[in-house]
Amino acid sequence: MPNAQNKEMLTSIKEDLDGVSAMWVVDYRGLTVKEMQQLRRDIRETGSVLKVYKNTLVHLALSEAELPTLDDMLAGPSAFVFSGNDVAASAKALKTFAKANENLEIKGGLMEGAAVSAAEVEAIASLPSREQLMAQIAGAISGVARGLATTINGVPRGMAQVIKAVADQKEAA
Repeated sequence: MPNAQNKEMLTSIKEDLDGVSAMWVVDYRGLTVKEMQQLRRDIRETGSVLKVYKNTLVHLALSEAELPTLDDMLAGPSAFVFSGNDVAASAKALKTFAKANENLEIKGGLMEGAAVSAAEVEAIASLPSREQLMAQIAGAISGVARGLATTINGVPRGMAQVIKAVADQKEAA
């Protein structure tokens, strides 16, 4: 029979899983308390949260939520990053921290209900941020509108040049 503390933790895990876009699993063995605090700060800045739970409880919560159980990733000490809207930002923060500190290992995770490998998390981290994508889309739309305006403006200008040329020709004759 599970104890009350484990039941509370299971409820907390289910709440964390509810409504998140992604959950990344990392191995934090070898990190000092100071490094762990820095990692939490970096993750928090992206709008995500890093928590440490027991692997068996996460496995149980995932199976109850009918999500992939990530059995191969849930071995050894694991920390879990629960990411909200900007999935790429949290993955980027993890990748940046892991590059600076070899003790952090990205194991993989869940995204939109599907299991993803460590390589896929790193690929997601290389995507531009949400703000960068919005700026690129706005630039593309602006470019199309500018080209359309130039083209539309060119028709009357061309017509005016033809009329002026005809008028100049008639004056010369």
